[in-house]
Amino acid sequence: MKANHSLSILTVVVTAFVIGGCAVGPNYHAPKVNAQAQWSEPLAGGETNRFDLVAAWWKTFNDAELNSLIERAVTSNLDLRIAEGRVREARAQRGFASADLWPTANASGSYTRERFSGNGFPPIPPPFPLESDLYQAGFDASWEIDVFGGKRRALEAARADVSAAEFGRRDTLVTLLGEVARNYVETRGYQRRLEIARQNIKAQQEALTLTRERFNNGLTSDLDVTQAAALLSTTEAEVPSLESSLKAAIHRLGVLLGQPPGALLAELSQEASIPAAPPEVPVGLPSELLRRRPDVQQAERELAAATARIGVVTADLFPKFSLTGTVALQSVSASDWFEGGSRFWSAGPTAQWRIFDAGRIRANIRAQNAREEQALARYEQTVLGSFEDVENALTAYAKEQTRRRSLADAVKSNQDSLHLANQLYANGLANFLNVLDAERSLYQAEDQLAQSERSVSANLIALYKALGGGWEIEERQSALSRTQPTKP
Repeated sequence: MKANHSLSILTVVVTAFVIGGCAVGPNYHAPKVNAQAQWSEPLAGGETNRFDLVAAWWKTFNDAELNSLIERAVTSNLDLRIAEGRVREARAQRGFASADLWPTANASGSYTRERFSGNGFPPIPPPFPLESDLYQAGFDASWEIDVFGGKRRALEAARADVSAAEFGRRDTLVTLLGEVARNYVETRGYQRRLEIARQNIKAQQEALTLTRERFNNGLTSDLDVTQAAALLSTTEAEVPSLESSLKAAIHRLGVLLGQPPGALLAELSQEASIPAAPPEVPVGLPSELLRRRPDVQQAERELAAATARIGVVTADLFPKFSLTGTVALQSVSASDWFEGGSRFWSAGPTAQWRIFDAGRIRANIRAQNAREEQALARYEQTVLGSFEDVENALTAYAKEQTRRRSLADAVKSNQDSLHLANQLYANGLANFLNVLDAERSLYQAEDQLAQSERSVSANLIALYKALGGGWEIEERQSALSRTQPTKP
């Protein structure tokens, strides 16, 4: 009677825990972040505070080749394929954690032919046979009742892991888009610098020819010829380095597209202008950044998973309750195997409670608490890093545009200076050193202007990447493809 009373109390307690959904361990609450109201860097380079960040931001450069490269990269990049594999893995792990909440059932069947020893102890008296058959088949089931919520916490962690993997894939996509665009801009920038170098080489060759003619006619000294030749050689020495950097950028683009490094050499060998930045860039506010950056959202989901796993290990402190049962048929003869007399069964609850483990469980809890603290610090670090990325990108983008305008003015002044120096030298009113200085200054200004134009576009790409833009367009396309009816 007392045993039945205890069993009834146990049943009530187990039912209350299961129905109430109680789970050990801390309940997760997303950490609050105090974002500043405005960016500390004034929006002085064409940026606005509007929240209409263009999803397909690379299309604002109006470059068909860039659009094509990005479309191919999204479908064939290997880093993105790895990230997609992580998502599938996390979803499978979630299914495993979900299945752990349910009972398990097994079916079994066996046949055994056995012989007992006639000389064993105790001896088998006649007429019992020494040899016999045993036929057996049945089902057994077990169910560990998740009274204290350890398995539910494991499922909670697995769900957070899936979200973290999905955000990780988005972050990989954002990085990929930025890398493809940046290397494409680098490619066009090196091509522009090579074009400037070759134009200057041609002009310097003409100047060297003119100087030699004047020397042969006794109108100038050998020093002018030597200086002109030295300037030409210096400019020609820049070409191999620029060609090497150009090839490296194209090789990188090939790998980003999941192709051999040299696959795009023919396609990108035709020179084209550096993609120009749009006149206006919507940046939004700092508070909106945390919703856009996939790496911030990934870090937050990793924190949620780490918090849930505290409950998983804490549940080991408490007893575990299981229900087990077996239903089977057993007979020494195949002829009566399926008759009612061959049936047997067993069923009942089981309780297990680890009462001594030398502190293993509590040490595991402390370790998981430390992991949760690390995840929180990583989240806070990621948030601060995201703000830093945007601030740096805003500064670089704005200041480089100012620098580009100054360099454009410098190129115009140096062109005028070179034209005037050539006229004075041709009329014998100035020495050749003025011409050399003017040519050298013009080449440097043109080269710096080309680098600045490349930097403006590259800094804008960095700004779009810092803002977390780019992943939305693919999500919308995926959603659209799911809603469209399939063709018969």
